[in-house]
Amino acid sequence: MKYIETLREGERVGEIYLCKAKQTALTKAGKAYESLILQDKTGTLDAKIWDPNSQGIEEFDALDYVDVMGDVTSFQGALQLNVKRVRKVQEGEYDPKDYLPVSDKDVDQMYTELVGFIQGMKNPYLKQLLSSFFIEDKDFEKRFKFHSAAKSVHHGFVGGLLEHTLSVTKLCNYYTEAYPMLHKDLLLAAAMFHDIGKLEELSVFPANDYTDEGQLLGHIMIGAEMVGERIRTIPGFPPRLANELKHCILAHHGELEYGSPKKPALAEAVALSFADNTDAKMETMKEIFAAVPEGNTDWLGYNRMFESNLRRTSEE
Repeated sequence: MKYIETLREGERVGEIYLCKAKQTALTKAGKAYESLILQDKTGTLDAKIWDPNSQGIEEFDALDYVDVMGDVTSFQGALQLNVKRVRKVQEGEYDPKDYLPVSDKDVDQMYTELVGFIQGMKNPYLKQLLSSFFIEDKDFEKRFKFHSAAKSVHHGFVGGLLEHTLSVTKLCNYYTEAYPMLHKDLLLAAAMFHDIGKLEELSVFPANDYTDEGQLLGHIMIGAEMVGERIRTIPGFPPRLANELKHCILAHHGELEYGSPKKPALAEAVALSFADNTDAKMETMKEIFAAVPEGNTDWLGYNRMFESNLRRTSEE
């Protein structure tokens, strides 16, 4: 496959790309044309279909995968594809991982490591509850491995939800070693469940946008409901333990103004909120600096999330 980042002016391209956006526009002369944004995992490319009614231009929509043939040109200093032919391709003709931002870590290895925490649990109810999702439900496993953790900000890529969940779980595991008062199985279960609601809050790639349920309820409420529903299928699950687990999920953003319906009232809820905040902010830093050339220690300007001007640390 010829990735977008390798394209050069003057080339003729015949490749499958994701059509991220499609819009009809008019030239200055009033003639209709199609303006597209094509995408693969290396970037995006502006594309134009100057004659949408010409032979070889088949029907397709935004978020379809399309086989395009065209010439790479330059317009105002940026590459542009002049599309000559295009057709919508079918599932099986492409690998979605070639077109979407993907975790740089091994997804299967991360999932195995996460499951290892479940297998080491002593509390039978929490172990059964976690197993019913992460081990026994293969559809859930497939979705959890593929999903992002956000539309933007942090972990907004394939495998992002898993990567974030594992990082938070590992931080919480460290907390239980440093602070023995913490209920280890409860905290680790809460860590693994804390963002489970994002499976319903965000649509799957390539859209990766907020669903109607996500807009109305948010992932914290959705996640608590998902866990509560499953708990009710496990005979004898202690109500007190169920409430403590759901509290940790409901309070994991730490503050009411950050979207948590409850502030942390348990030590485990406090620990979870710190672990979640730590991983989210460090990943955000990582993604910000990834766009800055190595060795560049210039100030990057004010960042709203950190409420500060940021720069990369000098290596001296």
